[in-house]
Amino acid sequence: MVWFSLSPLIALQYAILYANTAIIACDRFSKDFVAVPNIQKRIESILSDAVVAAFGPEHADADPLINPTKDPKFGDYQANLAMGLAKKLGQKPRDIATAIVEKIDADDLFSKIDIAGPGFINLMLTQETVNQSAETILADLDRLAVAEVDEKQTVVVDFSSPNVAKEMHVGHIRSTVIGDALARIFKFLGHDVIKQNHVGDWGTQFGMLIQYMDEMPEADREAHEAGEGDTLNTIYQKSKQRFDAEDDFAQRARERVVALQAGDEETLVVWQKLVNESETYFDAVYKRLGIDLSLDDIKGESFYNPRLGNVIKDLKTADLLKESQGADVVYPEGFKDRDGNPMPMIVRKSDGGFLYATTDLAAAQYRINDLNADRIVYVTDSRQSQHFSMVFQTLREAGWAPSNVRLDHVPFGTIMGKDRKPFKTRSGETIKLVDLIDEAESRAAGILADKNPDMDTDTAAEVAHTVGIGCLKYADLSNDRIKDYIFDWDRMLSFDGNTAAYLQNSYVRCMSIFRRGEVDPSSLSGAKILATEPAERLIVLKLLQLPNVLQSVADSLEPHRLTNYLYELASLYHSFYEKCPVLKSEGETKISRLALCLLTAQTISNGLALLGIDTPPQM
Repeated sequence: MVWFSLSPLIALQYAILYANTAIIACDRFSKDFVAVPNIQKRIESILSDAVVAAFGPEHADADPLINPTKDPKFGDYQANLAMGLAKKLGQKPRDIATAIVEKIDADDLFSKIDIAGPGFINLMLTQETVNQSAETILADLDRLAVAEVDEKQTVVVDFSSPNVAKEMHVGHIRSTVIGDALARIFKFLGHDVIKQNHVGDWGTQFGMLIQYMDEMPEADREAHEAGEGDTLNTIYQKSKQRFDAEDDFAQRARERVVALQAGDEETLVVWQKLVNESETYFDAVYKRLGIDLSLDDIKGESFYNPRLGNVIKDLKTADLLKESQGADVVYPEGFKDRDGNPMPMIVRKSDGGFLYATTDLAAAQYRINDLNADRIVYVTDSRQSQHFSMVFQTLREAGWAPSNVRLDHVPFGTIMGKDRKPFKTRSGETIKLVDLIDEAESRAAGILADKNPDMDTDTAAEVAHTVGIGCLKYADLSNDRIKDYIFDWDRMLSFDGNTAAYLQNSYVRCMSIFRRGEVDPSSLSGAKILATEPAERLIVLKLLQLPNVLQSVADSLEPHRLTNYLYELASLYHSFYEKCPVLKSEGETKISRLALCLLTAQTISNGLALLGIDTPPQM
């Protein structure tokens, strides 16, 4: 069994208990066993066949509109396709639903089929289907019976994108955390994922920075290189102050930019040192956050610089390049200014300088032509929505992005303080990301010390890191990404409600049953599931939703769909635990309930891991 989220310390603690938890199919999983892990997909297929049988093959593409019911008294699933077909067929929805139900051929799957209201089709699974579906998941704990996609794609995910010579701050966390989660989910679903960290490592600011470092006293420069003097971020701030205050320095900085762009060897050496120092810093922050980004994933602005001239030539060849007040621009179709005039996207300034749009066009060309991307996902804040819409439209009009290449912008809102203003320190300064990480771990350590004061020091530190970072990331991912959200330490570190701490604690409670009952999870291999009690059945039905939840995240690019699912599952587990005694039950009932505990724990653990969040051994 693969426990996605175990750190080395936790893995060591669990090595003996879970070393043999690989599930081996037993004799009852024979050729007669009907495996239905993605039950919703099977229901969709059955209903599509029924529609064709009732109304002809021209309606084979009708969306069955299957969803789990919100109230179990109506069944397990509900199909709303009759309403969608009513206009096409010119019939009443209820009559259409009746005709579809009459053609459903799945006696082995449904125990009851009802038509409710204007034409809703309510479906209840047989008890055997529920039990066998849970057993199918139990037989595939690594993936929880989530099949890889039939058509794999190369998905490029552009996220994080910090700037060289500047410290990462609170504003970077959303792109970094959301992008990381999406990349993990795409990969789990079977896609070939290429992560791209579009680092800001080129531009006029480097002339200013390099010139300042060149004029630094040698002792100060040596102290910086030894890690004892000003940080790179401080040097940047001081260079900016000189640039704004001293005309002579500003002129020398501009000349340094020219030297950098011309490939001056001495200037490039200093530039490369700045880049290397920043990359080392970025890597350390990513490791603390548990972000799956490496130095190999970096493709900075400098990488595309040699390609920018060709972008201009290609736009001219495509007859898209226009001149406006000395600048080269593109007028993507569909964009107007306030006066209703076509809105330009500048790709080269009148002084010959390139802009973000030029670099993004070059990056897209590289990703489509060199990386063979089928889908490109850009995770940036919502203020860049229009920019990317114009870039995407230009790519289409130029013919650089064929219709079969999907381009997605994943916009997100702002992190707000309790005063509903952008989250900053009390003095109004931008919060450094490392300071946020430190505080998350510190606050988690304080809470855990109150709850479990006997935990040994090393384990306490590891758990505090796991919980603190988990809560920080989950607070972001559990919110609808397009909306602003209020940063509230007390709420995000709460053990109640839709938080990482609640889910992590739910996982710990699930696994504690095996320690208290002295049960080896591997002994549940091939266990028979008897989900006859309502609380047991609800757990299984929720487990069956995982494949569709993950696919919906991949389609919508909304990680909060997964967080909501995990929270609902954990809530159902707590209800199950209260209503269905586990260790006090006996025989097959005990084995079945232990298996449900294991399935719930694994689903929470795997689900959190797909969000980039670890689960601790104790809390």
